[in-house]
Amino acid sequence: MAYPKSLVVIPTYNEKENILLIISAILEQNSCLEVLVVDDGSPDGTGDMVEAESENNPRVHLIRRPEKMGLGSAYVTGFKWALERDYDRIFEMDADFSHAPTDLNRFLEAAEEADLVLGSRYQDHKISVVNWDMKRLLLSYFANVYTRLVTGLPISDATGGFKCFRRSALSALNLNKMKSDGYCFQIETTFKIWKKGLHVKEIPIVFTDRTRGTSKMSGGIISEAFFLVLKLRLGLA
Repeated sequence: MAYPKSLVVIPTYNEKENILLIISAILEQNSCLEVLVVDDGSPDGTGDMVEAESENNPRVHLIRRPEKMGLGSAYVTGFKWALERDYDRIFEMDADFSHAPTDLNRFLEAAEEADLVLGSRYQDHKISVVNWDMKRLLLSYFANVYTRLVTGLPISDATGGFKCFRRSALSALNLNKMKSDGYCFQIETTFKIWKKGLHVKEIPIVFTDRTRGTSKMSGGIISEAFFLVLKLRLGLA
C-alpha cells in the first residue's frame, strides 16, 4: 500500500553509537519515510555524523540546537519543521532501538483511520517491556494508571514515546504553549488531542531498553509528570 509522505522525528543527545544504525533501519521500512534528527549539541559528534549522512541522502535531515534543551522542546522544534513542509504523517521515535523500526508500517496502516496512533507497552493489561528492572517498570506502569484515574484519558500507555500523528491532529495543538518534557510531554499531547474529540488508537509494541548508550531518564521528569496530570484535570495546562 502507498502511504503519504512521512517524517520520523528523533531527538538526540550523545547517540553516536545508535544514530546511523537507526536512520538506516527506518529508511529501509518504507520509501515514504524520511528522518529528521533534532540534536541538542551532542559533544560526542552525533550531529556531525547526521550532517555527513544528510549530505549524501535527501531523506535525512538535521536541526542543530546549541545545547541540551529537553525532549519536549526538541519534538516541538521538529513538529514545527514538519508542518512547514508537506509531510502528512509525523512520528515520534527514540534513537536507541527501544522502538522497533519494523513497527513503522503498522503505525502507517493504523493512521489511515486514526488521528493519533500510540505504541502501547501495556495494552489489554499485558506488559511488553524488555530489560527494565522492576522498579522502573512499576513506576512506568502505575504512572499510566494514575494518569487514567485522574484525567479520564482512556489510554493504557499515555507515557510512551512511539507515536504517529496525522498532520491535521498535530496542527490542532498549540505547539507554542507546549512547555512540558519527557513523560510529561507525551501525556500532554495525547490528552489535548483526545480532548479535541480526535480519534486516538493504540497498537501493541514491544519496548526493548537500550543496549548502547545511556538512558536520559531523571527524577525531575517523573515529578513533572505527576503535577502536570493534576493541571490537565483542572484545566490549568
